[in-house]
Amino acid sequence: VQLQASGGGLVQTGGSLRLSCAASGNIANINAIAWYRQAPGEERELVAAVSTAGNTKYGDSVKGRFTISRGKVKNTADLQMDSLKPEDTAVYYCATRQSIGPLLRETFYDYWGQGTLVTVSS
Repeated sequence: VQLQASGGGLVQTGGSLRLSCAASGNIANINAIAWYRQAPGEERELVAAVSTAGNTKYGDSVKGRFTISRGKVKNTADLQMDSLKPEDTAVYYCATRQSIGPLLRETFYDYWGQGTLVTVSS
């Protein structure tokens, strides 16, 4: 399985960005796509996840500001990021899985993309 993330960039505080993730390859049994992020010197944290059934989960720091959705094309997912803050600056990774387990549990995600940088200026 390969993952392609796109949509990162530079935005001012309060602005918006939309990230997209597309899975390809052996994708028959994929059941969720998630976005994680990692800021310099910080641990990787969950941003949001969406299952193929449409269930969603969000990290506490982004609830009410970010929205994850399944894309129009199967095995894609979009992350709409609004009201961005400087602390949202990080490399954002999309991940997917064929394992079954809680959406929030990082260990269930089998495949990871290369990441896209999001920078929010103050």
